[in-house]
Amino acid sequence: MKIASQVIQYVGGKENIVSAMHCATRLRMKLKNYDLVNEDELSDVDQVKGVFLANDQYQVIFGSGTVNLVTAEVLNQTGLGASETKVEEAEEKKGNPLMRTVKVLSDIFVPIIPAIVAGGLLMGLNNVLTAQGLFVEGKSIIDLFPAMAGIATFINMCAAAPFTFLPVLIGFSATKKFGGNPYLGAAMGMIMVHPDLLNAYSLASAETIPTWNWFGLSVEAIGYQGTVLPVLAVSWILANIEKRLHKVTPSWLDNLSTPLLSVLITAALTFLFVGPLLREAGDLLAFGLSWLYSTLGFLGGAIFGLLYAPITITGMHHSFSAIETQLIAASETTGGSFIFPIASMNNVAQGAAVLTVLFLTKNEKLKSLCTASGISALLGITEPAMFGVTLKLKYPFYAAIIGSAAGSAWIAGTKTLALAMGAAGLPGIISIAPQSWLNFAIGLGISILTSAIMTVILMKKFAQEELEPSKKVKAHDEITLLDAQPNVLYAPMSGSVRPISACSDAMFASKAMGDGVVIIPEEGTLLSPVNGKVMMVFPTKHAIGLQGENGEEILIHVGLDTVSLEGKPFEVCVKDGDEVRAGQVLMQIDLQMIKDAGLSIETPVLITNGKEFEALHEETVSSRQEMLKLA
Repeated sequence: MKIASQVIQYVGGKENIVSAMHCATRLRMKLKNYDLVNEDELSDVDQVKGVFLANDQYQVIFGSGTVNLVTAEVLNQTGLGASETKVEEAEEKKGNPLMRTVKVLSDIFVPIIPAIVAGGLLMGLNNVLTAQGLFVEGKSIIDLFPAMAGIATFINMCAAAPFTFLPVLIGFSATKKFGGNPYLGAAMGMIMVHPDLLNAYSLASAETIPTWNWFGLSVEAIGYQGTVLPVLAVSWILANIEKRLHKVTPSWLDNLSTPLLSVLITAALTFLFVGPLLREAGDLLAFGLSWLYSTLGFLGGAIFGLLYAPITITGMHHSFSAIETQLIAASETTGGSFIFPIASMNNVAQGAAVLTVLFLTKNEKLKSLCTASGISALLGITEPAMFGVTLKLKYPFYAAIIGSAAGSAWIAGTKTLALAMGAAGLPGIISIAPQSWLNFAIGLGISILTSAIMTVILMKKFAQEELEPSKKVKAHDEITLLDAQPNVLYAPMSGSVRPISACSDAMFASKAMGDGVVIIPEEGTLLSPVNGKVMMVFPTKHAIGLQGENGEEILIHVGLDTVSLEGKPFEVCVKDGDEVRAGQVLMQIDLQMIKDAGLSIETPVLITNGKEFEALHEETVSSRQEMLKLA
C-alpha cells in the first residue's frame, strides 16, 4: 500500500520504527529517533488528518477503518507484526503508572466498543418503539401498532445480549491484554454470568440469595451481569496464575492441568473475595460520580465539559468506558450515563470550531482539512479536528472547550442521560432517553453556537494571520527554478555580499574550509545555487553540503555558531541524496531567532574542493542572481 510506504519513509524508514499499533483512529508508532520524522511531508500523505507526538509515541490520524488497513500494512512492510506483542509488553513497563493504566484500559475496551455500541444503539431503537408519549400522548409506537410488538421484543433481546454477557467480552479482551489465554478469559466470563447464578439485575428484588456450602463456608451464588471492575481483576488474576503454572508444570502435563487449575482457582477467588469486593467498589464509583454530577448541576456539567477535550488529548478518556458501561448496564437504578452526553457536547463544539475556521480562512490546504475533520467531529470522531486544526491554531481549541462547557452545563442542569453508547455527536440523540431528546438537542445547539461565536471572536482578535495562505515557498514550487548554466553559482539569498576573508569568524575568514563569499541575508529563504545533489544536511540543520554538475563541492553555513541552536530556527526542505535545481528552496530560516540568541546571521558560501571562481557581484546581491563564475 502506497500510504503505508510513505508513512514508513517519512518517519525515518523501517529501521527507525520500534513498534506500531493503532487505536480507533490513530496509528501509534514508537520510534528510535523522533528527529528523523519529516512532519511536513507526512502531513501531506493521502488520508492523513494530522500528526503529533504524545506519550512517547508518534501518532498519525487516519480515522476509523483506514487506520486498521494502514497499520496492518506498516506492520507487514516493517516485519514488526510477529514481535508486536513483545514490544508492547516492554513498552508497558515504561511511563508513569497513571498513563500505563489508561493505556491498558484503552487496549482492553477499544476492541469491544463496536459490540457495546451495537447493543446500545439497538437499545435506543427499542426505547423509541416502547417510550410512552413520544409521538402520541399516553401511548407508545407499540400501543399504536400492536403488530410491531414482536419486533420490539426481538430488538430488546439483541440489545440486552452484549450487556448481559459483558463479562465474556471483557474477559476475552482483558485476559489477552494481560498475557493469558483469551479463551480461558471468555470461559471465566461465562462462569460469572452462568444461568444457575442469581442474575445481578434481580439482586435488589430477590427474597432470598442462593448460596453454596464449601466445607461449612457459605458463599453467595450471585452473577456479575453488566459489571466491569470485577471482570478486569479476575482476568488479571487468571492470566497471572496461568503464566506461573506454565513455568512450573511439566510439559507433558501442562495442557491438562494448567487450564483446569487456572479456571478453578480463579473462580474460587472470584466468588469468595474478588467479585463481591469489586462489585461493591464499581457500584460506589458509578453511583458516586452520578451523584456528584447530579448534585453540582450546571456547575458540575460545565467543569466536566470544559475538561473533556484536555482529558481526550492525554488519552485518559478511554478510562471512562469502564464507568460508562456500568452506568448504562445498570440504567434502571442509575438512570443512565452522563458521560455520553458530555462527550457529545465536546465533539460538536470541536466540529463547530473547525467549520468556523473553514469559513474564515483563505488557506486552501486548511480549508480541505477543515471540511473532512469538522464533519467527522460533528458525527463523533474528534481526533482529526483537534490534532489537525484546533490545537495547531490554539484559539479554536479554546473556543471549543468554552462551547463544550456551555452545552454541558445545560445537559447537567436538565439531568439529560444516555441509555446507550453510540456516536457521541449529532447522531447521539438515539442513545438518549426519549424524554430528554429536546434538552439534548438544545445542548447541542448551545455548544455549536457558543463554539462558533467564540472562534470568530478569538481568531479575529488574536490570530488573523493564521487564516492567511502560507507564504512559505515549498521546495517543489517551479516558479523558483532557474535555467541554470553549469559553470555559474547563483545567489542563494538576497543581501549584502563580501569576500569570505571579511567574515567575522576567523576560521571561515582564513579559508581553512575553502574559498567563497559571505552573505548577510535580508530574508529567510535559502535557495540552491546550482543544479546538483544534496551531499549532506547537518543534523542540527544549520548547514548543507551540495555537489554541482561540474563536481564543485559547496558548503552553505547559515549564521555563525548556530550549531548551538539545535536546529530550532531552520526548516529544511530537502534531505541527503536529493537531486536539486538552481533556485530550488533548500531551507526556511527564522533570522530573528538567530539574532535574538545573540548570534550573527552571516552566511558563508564556500567552495570546499579548491575550484577556482570569479566574482560576478558587487556589494549586494539578489537571490537567483548570478554570483560566482567557475574557472
